[in-house]
Amino acid sequence: MDDSAFVRKIVREMLSSSAEIEVVGLARNGMDALEMVAELQPDVVTCDLVMPELDGVGFVRQQMERKPVPILILTASPQDGAQALEALEAGAVDFIQKPTSLASNDLNVIREELIEKVKTAALARSGPAHPVKLAPEFVPPSPSPAAKNVDIVVLGISTGGPQALRYLVPQFAADFPVPLVMVLHMPVGYTAAFAEKLAELSRLRVSEASEGCIVQAGEALLAPAGRHLTFKRTPGGQVQVRLSLQPSDKPHRPSVDVLFESAANLYRNRVLGVVMTGMGDDGRQGAAWIKAQGGIVLTESEDSCIIYGMPRSVVESGLSDGTAPLSSMAAEINRRI
Repeated sequence: MDDSAFVRKIVREMLSSSAEIEVVGLARNGMDALEMVAELQPDVVTCDLVMPELDGVGFVRQQMERKPVPILILTASPQDGAQALEALEAGAVDFIQKPTSLASNDLNVIREELIEKVKTAALARSGPAHPVKLAPEFVPPSPSPAAKNVDIVVLGISTGGPQALRYLVPQFAADFPVPLVMVLHMPVGYTAAFAEKLAELSRLRVSEASEGCIVQAGEALLAPAGRHLTFKRTPGGQVQVRLSLQPSDKPHRPSVDVLFESAANLYRNRVLGVVMTGMGDDGRQGAAWIKAQGGIVLTESEDSCIIYGMPRSVVESGLSDGTAPLSSMAAEINRRI
């Protein structure tokens, strides 16, 4: 769905190049799409954000009220970040950024990513994972500092991640006794806006990680898209964030594996790794590093994952110390700490 006939044509051609995908209809705006989805019953819908009559966010909301279906958002630039996040909150599964140029060659650059994300979306549970409904006076209990078994929580998440983190992170108390550092697979330019949204909802201090920032208890850091996040201890004993493009052989940047390995190397057996919803196996190798150092690994259970890929890879490798659905993951993390 796109109000540009040219973009609709290019997207159809890209998707049709895959033998596993059949394009059953083209809509020029959200109103048309609502009617076509009801008639054609597609497995996945791709959706532009800015359209006349009914925009992408409005379409996602109305479609989810009618009948949930996996929706993949196509966004033009990071300037649309607020709208893209709003669409995810409304129930879209994932999003992909279109090139800034409308030249055919530029659009075709995203062919493989688009095909892969459409195939992933077809496997996804559709609809919002959980609404964020925390009463202002509710403060989840935090563990006693004297009972602290770990010094850091590192978390990896992908498809379905924005929805899940909007539910999970606000449940931690302001005096959460260790740092929380997260990798979320997201296009470059969107993690800062998402971190700001999390900060508005949370009692923890939430921000996008920056080069050299200090890792502290009561703070949640989100790795910036496009950079791996690792740790380094200063001569004074503090732990700093390091951001880099290396290693370049990882399919994702930032990589959950890179985050977990660095945490295990620095914090040894006092690491709690958490692997949540997402496609693929990023986090499996990192979980092995954490386990090798004597740390703990938790995985999200299949019944609450939008995509049970990353957690499955950890569980099937025998690396998970326990599973929890999203609804009780915060409590399980607190208990393990």
